[in-house]
Amino acid sequence: MSESGNTSEIICPVCFHHCRLAPGQTGLCRARKNELGSSICINYGKITSMALDPIEKKPLARFYPGSKVLSVGSFGCNLDCPFCQNDSISCAGAESVPWESVSPDRLASLADSLRSRGNLGVAFTYNEPLVGWEYVRDAAMEIRKRGMKTVVVTNGSVSVPVLEEILPWTDAFNIDLKGFTPEWYRSLGGDLDTVLAFIRKAAPSAHVELTTLIVPGGNDSIAEIRNLAAWVASVDRTIPLHITRFFPRRNLADCAPTDIALLYRLADAARETLETVLVGNV
Repeated sequence: MSESGNTSEIICPVCFHHCRLAPGQTGLCRARKNELGSSICINYGKITSMALDPIEKKPLARFYPGSKVLSVGSFGCNLDCPFCQNDSISCAGAESVPWESVSPDRLASLADSLRSRGNLGVAFTYNEPLVGWEYVRDAAMEIRKRGMKTVVVTNGSVSVPVLEEILPWTDAFNIDLKGFTPEWYRSLGGDLDTVLAFIRKAAPSAHVELTTLIVPGGNDSIAEIRNLAAWVASVDRTIPLHITRFFPRRNLADCAPTDIALLYRLADAARETLETVLVGNV
């Protein structure tokens, strides 16, 4: 999954941005760098956040409900959502945020030590974990050896080959499906088709749930949520969809929260084609 060779300019293969990187240059995600002609993960094992969370907080509603999961994050993200609630780490680099080095084996051992508190494994979350997919893969292999579960909370905005690297070791995903128009995704620095390809590939092999944050004036139309839900149903109508409420954050701090009544109308529209639709953050 890295382009090796010499010290010339490379194109990073990890996501749709295809960052063209000169020797020593870091990509838009702040987590990958051209080092000796390869796209190297520079946030490998660099943990900025760690907490034992309820599994429902990921959110996962149909994956071992009532359990806990050791949730960890690093730094970096390949999107630029103006409403990001974790921008202190997702928009950070190695020099701008505190971190602790945690090896894959140590992380798996920490997870194992928390079994008595209801822990089922590790969730990679908070920032975008797959900009550093190598650590996710290596840690997930250690977690599997201990008979525990790996959860990945992701924007799904990486290439299918990256997904294939972690898919054999991942038990559950929550994937942000941030809307259903190319224009909305472009406004977030993303690409809708990349996310749809990710969901199609992941759904047959792991437990998948989706989250759509409803941003007023952005992705809040009944028509859009109907189209989104119909597409998800074409993949698998049993995939749970979380429709969640926006609260003012980051560059949208002056906006009003999503109207609760609208959330429930959108959920009803999604239920026309999907079996499980949940409303969150209300």
